[in-house]
Amino acid sequence: MVTASDIADVLVIGAGASGGAFCWSLSESGAKIVCLEQGGWVPLDAFPTDKPESAINWQTAFNPNPNMRRLAEDYPVDESETPISPLMYNAVGGSLIHWGSHFPRFHPSDFMVKTLDGVADDWPMTYQELEPYYDLNDKMHGVSGLKGDPAYPPKPDRPTPPLSIGHSGEVLARGFNKLGWHWWPSDNAIPSVEYNGNDPDHGGYLRSMTSSDIVYWPKALRKGVQLKTYSRVREIIVDKNGKAAGAIYYDQNGDLQIQKAKVVVMAANGVGTSRILLNSKSGMFPDGLANSTGLVGKNLMHHPCGMVVGLFEEAFEFKGGPRGSSMLSQEFYETDSNRDFIRGYDLQVLGSEQAPLASALGGLLGLPVSWGENHHNEFSERFRHTIGISIMTEDLPEEHNQVSLDPIHTDSDGIPGAKINYTVSDNTHRMLDHGLDRASEVLKAAGATKIMSAHLRRNCGWHLLGTARMGDNAETSVVDRWGRTHDVSNLFIIDGSIFTTSACINPTPTIEALALRTADYLKGEGSSTIS
Repeated sequence: MVTASDIADVLVIGAGASGGAFCWSLSESGAKIVCLEQGGWVPLDAFPTDKPESAINWQTAFNPNPNMRRLAEDYPVDESETPISPLMYNAVGGSLIHWGSHFPRFHPSDFMVKTLDGVADDWPMTYQELEPYYDLNDKMHGVSGLKGDPAYPPKPDRPTPPLSIGHSGEVLARGFNKLGWHWWPSDNAIPSVEYNGNDPDHGGYLRSMTSSDIVYWPKALRKGVQLKTYSRVREIIVDKNGKAAGAIYYDQNGDLQIQKAKVVVMAANGVGTSRILLNSKSGMFPDGLANSTGLVGKNLMHHPCGMVVGLFEEAFEFKGGPRGSSMLSQEFYETDSNRDFIRGYDLQVLGSEQAPLASALGGLLGLPVSWGENHHNEFSERFRHTIGISIMTEDLPEEHNQVSLDPIHTDSDGIPGAKINYTVSDNTHRMLDHGLDRASEVLKAAGATKIMSAHLRRNCGWHLLGTARMGDNAETSVVDRWGRTHDVSNLFIIDGSIFTTSACINPTPTIEALALRTADYLKGEGSSTIS
């Protein structure tokens, strides 16, 4: 029998980017918060890069694809009908454990694409409404960067100075300058100097050193948040009035448990949240919880990426350090009527810092060095002589791109896995073609002697967005402007599922800013939901 003392004020499902930020902020209110995370803590010294097995670990035990990694806490994701593999991690910190720490904001235009370009839908909020939470999140992470980027509205001074763009960045900057295109040192969630007691990330380990298990969770736990690891949620339960009443989950021993709550908050990413909601069927919700529109799991958006690598005669230093983008160009970010596609893309400069095995296997390009008598010559031509540019495109929402329950495969507790059905649109293919040409152009302007490219990378499924979209209209969206589901008044969603559109930029700062905003709502205007 569940007693009153067992009932949480707020139950959060998922301890990743959004769950960590939300729990820390809401803990300031004194609410009783319980978080269920199906993974565990990843040690800070996990997978050191100075060990010979480091490159093997990246392909196996630390592989970003759960279907390759197959840890006990993972669940299967059928990717047979998508050209983009889902990349995610179940742990305290979530997929940020694999994070390169690139930290760009959306543009004001990203919140109003229907008004500006006549496609998709406008968000039910503006950039200006989210801006204070971007600023707060920057401070929490100790973001490094350079103030004054003309691609954005003015930002406050960056909490720490910019990271070096390195020798390869300097070479490529000359190419951008020659063409007269925008470029700017990237904002990164990696402090460039000691910040709040944490040293800069010097690349000593494969795991990220700026994930939410480091930035947000220690503070949340000190405030009394209860975090239950290795707790796999099967379904959200509802009471006789159709309100969320808690969750049924399997604990580390495989025993079925129940956690009651006044409010339930989903933070399990664009695949995991849909999976749980669709599996939460009842007489009141026969098609899954909060799914009266049939839109839960629909409108999945990635950021389809192309890749161009330039080979240079000069050698670049090989070293550890941050893995994210060192600099980026937003020259082609906004819609241009002279192009044959709507919306735009950005060019993210990845530099040349790549391990020998990764170079041999083709790295992010996915084009391995060929075997045979010319193998060593081809490897020498590439290793320490390349600069890579990733073309990250905006993916517009389409209902046929979706996450559904897998009717065949289950996890180790018998819960249905997820299945992804996804196709890349013609608009995106045209965008990728344009981006490949422009990336090749800037590499040549910088002095590249040879260009290699991949139109679409399969391993670019980091960003899982839009499967419980936000909107004012309850007939065309799943949640309102605060992340509250239209169907269930005490059920909230705070992860990338709620994105109305995807922009063409990494979503983590926006995910965390939205989570902080929803926490403020529950501390203020929406506090009656908890009481």
